[in-house]
Amino acid sequence: MRLVIARCSVDYAGRLSTHLPSAVRLLMVKADGSVLVHADGGGYKPLNWMSAPCTLAEERGVWRVANRSGETMTITVEAVLHDSAHQLGLDPGLVKDGVEKQLQALLAERCHVVRPGLRLVRREYPTDIGPVDLLCRDADGAYVAVEIKRRGEIDGVEQLKRYLQRLERMLGPVQGVLAAQEFKPQARVLAAERGIECVELDYDLLRGIEPDALRLF
Repeated sequence: MRLVIARCSVDYAGRLSTHLPSAVRLLMVKADGSVLVHADGGGYKPLNWMSAPCTLAEERGVWRVANRSGETMTITVEAVLHDSAHQLGLDPGLVKDGVEKQLQALLAERCHVVRPGLRLVRREYPTDIGPVDLLCRDADGAYVAVEIKRRGEIDGVEQLKRYLQRLERMLGPVQGVLAAQEFKPQARVLAAERGIECVELDYDLLRGIEPDALRLF
């Protein structure tokens, strides 16, 4: 990645024409060829940019950027304050906190959060259409299938219902619980019609993090 801090003006021509008058800005040239023009404000979004694939031709005091559609961005550089290049290497990508696998692992160790007295039989219990996240037994020995989602929606309700139909052929009566961090109202209505319980999860509490709110006791 190349980072250039320069006093410059920028002219864009394509589906519309724009002009950025002279000011000090950050010019960013990424390894994939993208060129972005940033100001020291306005959040993460660039003032102007040209996404890859595009070409960059540098002349004395002028950068000419063009893409396959014929759009052009002309950067007129009046003074360069900083110019550096850095090898960032391959990025591993975004790792989301609170994804379903993490929620499944936490709930497997804390089945009582779903229902008091619940104990784990197996994670990823197999059926002929795929595994249900958690198969548990309650205090009375009855089977309980728990499907875990970040967001409880109609698709999740229907998925769990299909699992329950398969499990009941193998195990007999099985209760269903859809556990999620949040629920769509329509999912709650459909779950009630399907005889499925909805349990809302607090990810921080599952991890043992106490809420910040002050309590009297």
